[in-house]
Amino acid sequence: MKTQGATPNATTYEFLLEACKDASLHQEAWAVFEDMLAVGILPTRSAFHSLMQALRYGALDPVLKVWNIMLAHGIKPNEFTYETLILYICKSENLELALQKLSEMTNEDLTPTLKAAQAIVSLACDLGQPRMAVELAEAFERSSVRRLDGVVWTKCLIASAEALYKEGVLTSWDRAVKKLNVTPDEGCCIKVLHAAGRHGLSSIAPDVIRVLQSMNVEWAERHFAPVVEAFCQDADIKEAFGILELMRNNGVPPSLETAYPIFEVISGNADAVDEAYGILDDMHQEGRSIDVAAYNVVIQACVALMDLQRALGTYKAASELGVTPNVETFNLLLSACISLRHRDLGGKLLAEMREAGISPDARTYERLVILCLTQPTYEDAFYYLEEMKTVGLRPSQAVYEAIIRKCFSVGDTRHQLAMEEMIENGYKINGKLKAFLGGSQKTGKPDVEPRVFAPKNARNFAQEEPEVRPAQ
Repeated sequence: MKTQGATPNATTYEFLLEACKDASLHQEAWAVFEDMLAVGILPTRSAFHSLMQALRYGALDPVLKVWNIMLAHGIKPNEFTYETLILYICKSENLELALQKLSEMTNEDLTPTLKAAQAIVSLACDLGQPRMAVELAEAFERSSVRRLDGVVWTKCLIASAEALYKEGVLTSWDRAVKKLNVTPDEGCCIKVLHAAGRHGLSSIAPDVIRVLQSMNVEWAERHFAPVVEAFCQDADIKEAFGILELMRNNGVPPSLETAYPIFEVISGNADAVDEAYGILDDMHQEGRSIDVAAYNVVIQACVALMDLQRALGTYKAASELGVTPNVETFNLLLSACISLRHRDLGGKLLAEMREAGISPDARTYERLVILCLTQPTYEDAFYYLEEMKTVGLRPSQAVYEAIIRKCFSVGDTRHQLAMEEMIENGYKINGKLKAFLGGSQKTGKPDVEPRVFAPKNARNFAQEEPEVRPAQ
């Protein structure tokens, strides 16, 4: 055009800038813009928009330069101008500058566009600022007829759950799942469940379980444990017991660890324990099945209170609740026997356990050994240790350390044998045990064959059952 003597007008330059924008030709766009200024044509707002968009794959500084040139020419930015700039700022992860431009829009009585609002909210989520993100999202929806999409609200939900931000989880779940019908993935659901458990959001926790079910996610203990915690935080023990029942009915056996939040609530005093037992009794009267984990956690609370009478009373009431005690039940009762040094009762419980056809596990043997060590005569501890190894269970380090401490404290030289066998089993002598032994005990080189304890008086523990003696 120039060669033929034709002078380009503003429309020509704007078309050129738009072409550069579409092709992301940032150098050519700058050349067109500078030529436009050189011939004395004042760029319009749309021309500045095209130039800014042509720079979209570069750094932020050139875009800010165009912004300042536009202001210098007296051209006021509109909503779209701010949107273009804010999108670039968010791409650079400069949240502070994005908020500054958002504040400028408010001062200019301009409403952010949907894209601009979503970009800032998403950036706040990505930078771990869920409170700010949710507040910005709510503020935008109050001032606009437009609504943020489900992806953005899901980002708010994830960020809030990760930060355990209670209000953010409640608001984001309501917007994303209930109003926009978004189905969050399993990872998001687990994060929400953790937040629900921490803050007692019992209104959300069951909803999350239903969402997981709708996605055909196979239920596991990790899904239900936070729900139990949520109901306990909300002081709803009956519903917490009900979750244990739901788990069992759906093929997810709850453990004592799953019920631990219940234990924390009811183990404060005897009245709380009695109330929990009353809840179990009411549930049984309603025709509901009582899970053994719920039954065990009541016994666990009795043991924590060192109330052996209540613990045994609950144990004896198993048939009234329609519950069959399991190995955990007896392990808890044996713990109570240890606390009270009640060796005779421990022997009776073991007999009842075997009569019921329940096989002792490693914890059972550990408690039996330690219970025997509470007595002045502790030969039975070695019998249970050998029996434990005979049935293929590996003694824990705690078992060996208990034997070592007992033998050493009474001058029984078998502490050296116990120490050698502990090392043979791959355990190390820790600092506390060394200090207890005075730091002068030599372990020697472990034997190749595992050592079998030879109790005093050459007693044959492999064949003879321990005698039951009253506690001393």
